[in-house]
Amino acid sequence: MLLCGTLKAEISAIRRITGHVFDAKSKLPLAGANVYVADNKEGCLTSDVGFFSISVPASAITVVTFSYVGFASVTYIVRPESGTELSIFLTAGQTLGEQRVEGSKQASVGSDTPMSTVSLSMTQLKKVPALLGEKDVLKMLQLMPGVQKGSEGNAGLYVRGGAPDQNLILLDNTPIYNPNHLLGFFSAFNGDALKQADLTKGGFPARFGGRLSSVVELTTKDGATDKVHAEATGGIVASRLLVSGPLSKKVTYVVAGRRTYLDLLTGLLGKGTDDQPVLKTFFYDVNAKLTIEAGDKDKLYVSGYRSHDQFSNVRTDGIALRSALQWTNEAGSIRWHHQGARGLAFDLSILSSRYRMAVQDEQLLPESSSNGTYRLAYQSAIRDVGVSYALHQYINKKHQLRYGVQATQHVFNPQASVSLTVADPPVQTADHQVNTAEAGAYIEHTWTPTDQWSINSGLRLSAYSLIGGRQDAPSGSAGEKLSLPGYALPEPRLSLAYRAAPTFTLKGSFALMNQYVHLLSSAGVGLCTDLWVPTVGSVKPQQSQQIALGIVKNFSTAGITLTVEGYHKQMNNLLSYREGASFLTADTKGSIQSTQWTDNVTSGHGRSSGAEVLLQKQTGRLSGWIGYTLSWTKWQFAELNAGKPFFPRYDRRHDASVVGIYELTPSITLSGSWVYGTGNALTLPLSRYSGYLDQKAESNPATASTLYGSGPNVKEYSERNAFRADAYHRLDIGLRFTRKRTSYERVWELSVYNVYNRRNAFLYSLEGKEQGKGMPSKTVLYKYSLFPVVPSVSYTVRF
Repeated sequence: MLLCGTLKAEISAIRRITGHVFDAKSKLPLAGANVYVADNKEGCLTSDVGFFSISVPASAITVVTFSYVGFASVTYIVRPESGTELSIFLTAGQTLGEQRVEGSKQASVGSDTPMSTVSLSMTQLKKVPALLGEKDVLKMLQLMPGVQKGSEGNAGLYVRGGAPDQNLILLDNTPIYNPNHLLGFFSAFNGDALKQADLTKGGFPARFGGRLSSVVELTTKDGATDKVHAEATGGIVASRLLVSGPLSKKVTYVVAGRRTYLDLLTGLLGKGTDDQPVLKTFFYDVNAKLTIEAGDKDKLYVSGYRSHDQFSNVRTDGIALRSALQWTNEAGSIRWHHQGARGLAFDLSILSSRYRMAVQDEQLLPESSSNGTYRLAYQSAIRDVGVSYALHQYINKKHQLRYGVQATQHVFNPQASVSLTVADPPVQTADHQVNTAEAGAYIEHTWTPTDQWSINSGLRLSAYSLIGGRQDAPSGSAGEKLSLPGYALPEPRLSLAYRAAPTFTLKGSFALMNQYVHLLSSAGVGLCTDLWVPTVGSVKPQQSQQIALGIVKNFSTAGITLTVEGYHKQMNNLLSYREGASFLTADTKGSIQSTQWTDNVTSGHGRSSGAEVLLQKQTGRLSGWIGYTLSWTKWQFAELNAGKPFFPRYDRRHDASVVGIYELTPSITLSGSWVYGTGNALTLPLSRYSGYLDQKAESNPATASTLYGSGPNVKEYSERNAFRADAYHRLDIGLRFTRKRTSYERVWELSVYNVYNRRNAFLYSLEGKEQGKGMPSKTVLYKYSLFPVVPSVSYTVRF
């Protein structure tokens, strides 16, 4: 009885207040806003819909402070009664009082932020200089420690030694399989359409699964509630337009589009010739979102996305030739969010995602030729349809629960075909379609036993199986290699935080992850021409185990946060092509073999270890960060590199970035970024020499003899990735001018990419160089760079 009485007294001494935090101007919810109760030193962050729920003492009055970066803080004095719900509106701008509040807020953020996570401000994204003026959220993530870039212009993510396919990229909770435009020079996401970007690179909560290295969550903006707003930007390579507003009191919309006009410029060159074919390229992307208030506690979100890239090489004189490369991303989601009583909320989502890549090489021969058409078609496609149900239960200030289920159907379609004449049927090199199912169930528990300790534990059970009639394939057949008994694998997660002092926190985490989809890459760089393939009988799911330790130190008076983390990650069942193999494998006569892709792959394991340092300042006229990564990544495959360990292409020993944003005046902002990285690991020839032909003369079989003669050049290669490219470094600067009027705002932005014209290596080639008359040629290693110093200008108008 005494225990029950004590518990009852403790519950009666605590009340809970809930509510939402909004932008006072646009009436849109603010995700990640800080809510702080001074009486019991309790704090929390708002959810992606601006919702908060926090416990307060059951006293006569309670002081609650609401703050958000770039907005003036608001302090409310409330009477905590059972069921108290608030609607808080924050106004953009800063005051001296807010700066003092943000000092304590920084300490709260540093201590409460989950292990190995990064949250990007879209305001900062707009101010950081970018290539040709295209603001790129993935390139901004590359400036963070633990995230290495692939090569010059590449928007791929390589997180803590992981490959590009090991990143789960979610746009409004829907997976995107190819996040690149223009072969990786730009990302496929329009920064104008995004509200929030979060990166998790370790300490994964149990609600995330299906990838080994990172989770990138991108959230689209909600529509404005007061009136119609528009934003238009014209740049050197592309233009952007965003329109947002209310359809009714309960329904808002936002539509954003972007398109390049490179194809229009090349089209002015006219028709191509044999010597100078016309290369045409363009891309576009479209985002759309509806937000529907179905009630006081219910919201419905309907999101859609499409992006398209196309390259074509056309020659129309003599022999008609057309080569084309194109890829398309499509994604859609419907999400119902319900805020229940007593801190219980749930989300029900229906998701659809589709990625398709196609390469076509078609040659129309003259009518006099007996062969009419040569045609090559190459395709990689994957389509997902899924559903998820998630609950978040706030029990009290010590206990919070998350639990849910997810299910997805994957449809893979990797294939290639070749037809030499119109009459010949195409030769297929792979099955048309493979259907699989992936599911997950999870539970997370956040426990705060004391003011110093915070523990997030979780368990996820992932399941995977093939759908269809492959299980009964006869022994030794190709179908047997695609058979699959099914998997059900546990994935434990644990994350700890200990606040040793008000401004100093120790953190640690462990996570086991499984991945059932694979990206087959011949170069290891995550190009759009790579193939997405499933886990099948002969190909096991990838798995990783990662442990991380870190410290966070907040310097409250200066508004600076220092984060230091170390990690070790073990990766198993990595997939790669065998030596000399690819999706299109020719036989000895030069024709295409009809083989399964499983015949050309091999599996191995890898490990990655490193340390990361991030010094960040988010407030004041001068903001930015300094990041540094020291890391080692090695792979080992029994059938590659004679079974010896080797560095993958994107292994990078040192990686550093310095980003600064300085507000010269309220309307003029100067920004700059400098990056440095150890060169990529490459496989290059050590030497080249002339080979010899050894063949029989067939003109007279009776006197057939062996003929010897000089043949093509032969190259001798080093061990895999034994060559280190030159170090990569670059400086970018930007100057932003903003002019505000009563009804509109204008922004001019000038930027310079690669200010000091560093010739960073994009490609190495071993070639012969003539030495003079009568002298043999000399073999020389040439280095080709891509971007010299590149100035750009853009103009934006908002109203």
